[in-house]
Amino acid sequence: MYDCHVHTNFSTDATMDIEDAIRVSRKLGLGLIITDHMDYKHHIPNEFIFDPDEYFKEYEIYRSDELLLGVEIGFRDDSLDEIRKLKDNYPFDFIIGAIHVVNGMDIYYKDYYEGKSKEQAYEEYLKNMLLLVKHHDFYDSLAHMDYITRYSVYEDKGLYYAEFPDLIDEILRELSGADKAIEINTRWIHDRDTANNFIEILKRFKELGGKYITIGSDAHRPEDIGVNFKRAREIVHICNLKSVYYKGRRPCYVKQSLV
Repeated sequence: MYDCHVHTNFSTDATMDIEDAIRVSRKLGLGLIITDHMDYKHHIPNEFIFDPDEYFKEYEIYRSDELLLGVEIGFRDDSLDEIRKLKDNYPFDFIIGAIHVVNGMDIYYKDYYEGKSKEQAYEEYLKNMLLLVKHHDFYDSLAHMDYITRYSVYEDKGLYYAEFPDLIDEILRELSGADKAIEINTRWIHDRDTANNFIEILKRFKELGGKYITIGSDAHRPEDIGVNFKRAREIVHICNLKSVYYKGRRPCYVKQSLV
C-alpha cells in the first residue's frame, strides 16, 4: 500500500526530511509518493513553488519501487503554460490536481468567504473544480475534493452531495470518463460526518462509472504518514472502488494493505 500524498522540505509549509519520511514509511510497511506543492502565481512571491531541477537532482537517488516522485499542482486557469511545461519536461510518477485558489483568492484565508453565503462560496469552488476536470488533462488524481471544508467560516462546514448534486455529478462524470482517480485524503476522515459525506460522493462516483481511488495522508510531518489508513481502506471497500498508486503516470493496483 502507498501513501500517495506526502510533503517534504521542498514544500513551503512542510518540515519533513525525505530520509525521515522513508524511515517512517518502512516502519509502517508503506510505499511513498512525494508530492510537494507547485502553486504557480501564489499571492506570496516564491512561496509554494520549488525548483524541479533541484528536486530531481536531490531526490532521484531515492527513487525506487517503494519511493516514487510526484507533485501536487494547484490549478489556476492563468497558469496553464507553466503547468504544461512542468508536466511535459519532468519525469514525475504521479501528478495530483488540487484547487487551492478560486477566482484569484486563496480559500485558506477568510477573505475568500467575506460577503458570500456558504452556497455561493462552495458553488464557486466546485465550478472551478469542474473547469479543471473538464478542460485539462495534466493530473492523475483529484486531491481532497472537500478541501474547502477545512477552512470555511460557516457554522456547518460540510460539503453535502444533496446541496450540489448536479455540479458534483458533472465533476464525477468528467473524472470517470477520463479514467481519473479521486483521492481519499486521510487527514480529516477521522471525523465521522466528514467521512460519511465523502462516502456519499464516492458511491455516486462509482455509480457514474468511476474506478480509481488514491489514498494520501497529506503528511507534512513524519508522524502523520499513513494516518487514518485503516479507515480509508474501509471506505474503499464500502464504495467498491479500486485503490491504486501511480508509477510513470500509470495506475498500479494496490495488492495488499499493510496498515
